[in-house]
Amino acid sequence: MGKTHQEIVETRVHVSELALGMHVVRLDRAWEETDFLLQGFVIKDPREIHSLQAQCEFVFIEGKLEKASQHAPHPTRSGTRPKSSSGFLGMFKRSPQKPVEKEETVKKVAPRRRVNYINKVDVGTEMPFAAVKFEDAQKTAKSIMSGLRVGRALDLNNARAVVNSCVESVLRNENALMLLTKIKHQDEYTAEHCINVSILSAAFGKHLGLLEGEIRTLALCGLLHDVGKTRIPDAVLNKPGALTPAEFDMMRGHTTHGRTILMGTSSSLATAVDVAFAHHERMDGQGYPRGLEAHQIPYFAKIVGLVDTYDAITSNRVYDKGRASMQALDIIHKHRGTQFDKELAEAFIQMIGIYPPGSIVEMLNGEVGIVVESHPKHKLKPKVLIVRDADHLEITPHRSLDLMTAPKDNAGDTYQIAKEVPDGTYGIVLQDFVDQGLIMSAPIPETSDEPWNG
Repeated sequence: MGKTHQEIVETRVHVSELALGMHVVRLDRAWEETDFLLQGFVIKDPREIHSLQAQCEFVFIEGKLEKASQHAPHPTRSGTRPKSSSGFLGMFKRSPQKPVEKEETVKKVAPRRRVNYINKVDVGTEMPFAAVKFEDAQKTAKSIMSGLRVGRALDLNNARAVVNSCVESVLRNENALMLLTKIKHQDEYTAEHCINVSILSAAFGKHLGLLEGEIRTLALCGLLHDVGKTRIPDAVLNKPGALTPAEFDMMRGHTTHGRTILMGTSSSLATAVDVAFAHHERMDGQGYPRGLEAHQIPYFAKIVGLVDTYDAITSNRVYDKGRASMQALDIIHKHRGTQFDKELAEAFIQMIGIYPPGSIVEMLNGEVGIVVESHPKHKLKPKVLIVRDADHLEITPHRSLDLMTAPKDNAGDTYQIAKEVPDGTYGIVLQDFVDQGLIMSAPIPETSDEPWNG
């Protein structure tokens, strides 16, 4: 005979501990308030775990947790894996399956409703559109910053229009605009930085599964986060050497200036006001201007502050040469939990990957290419446009390789990336390839949510 209702043992489980095979019988909310069609089901797909984590704090499963914990472990809500002793690189390498240690319950940071986005087009199809929108966005950012410097009002309608166009491109395929953010110009840093932060924030919002309206708001916050710098004297803003204590205090004032500017523009910019004011706050309370504690920092300010740091580190500025993406991610990884929200930092590292679009990479056999598209679950095996041979001489026509398919070179060896090299190495300038329309790519097939193995 089957079990009676009275014989069923239920165990309350935090959503971070969910695993495949668990039988969910109750939620912490009414079933009709969620996206689930069945009232009670066995978890058979990792996407069901993502949905539960996005919509609930805890659930009730049939049986005891001791038995349920024998199921295969699953990533936490942010899509990250347990930490590796080898630093953030360990997040991208296959490791033996082993039970996940029980984690402390953390404050829910993700929205209750999570969207699983799938790229609608390949990066080659999206690139021409993205290039036009990127140029428009840069012009708008420059106009905003220069206009505010001379006392003109913020053209909010134009700002929203250009942000929405970029978000549309990101939702079709984020790789195109992410590739364009790798093109850096030191003499146009501030405006260029603002649009890069906007685009990367939108891509991160997509990765986190935010609703489309939330992504648009987040991207607008990214565009406007540094408007307060228009109130900082050029001599301080563009000083090539170290700032004096007085100059540093002046620079820190851009957060307060940004708040003032945006508060006087439109009541619809409340979230952007929060982000402009709080994007330099830290999880350990050591940020500025108010020294907020982690739970006091707005969610979008945590996101933009993280993206702001990444783009700043990888950009050429008057006082510092831009560093490789890997170095920036290593810094973020080291400061997760103190400067950056831990879950968001690890999720951002997963999104960017070791070789983000636009990276110039040298293969083990000496050939050199440009990363044009990153596979969402296999970041170590992107799609690469090979543009130089083993002697670093130009190849025509260029060859597109999908490292996911384990292609082999003339010697019969599988192509593998040896290292990332700076833009301009071996005469490869990313800007030239974009201007000439040479960044093309065939689609990378979508795969099911199988265990991520880099």
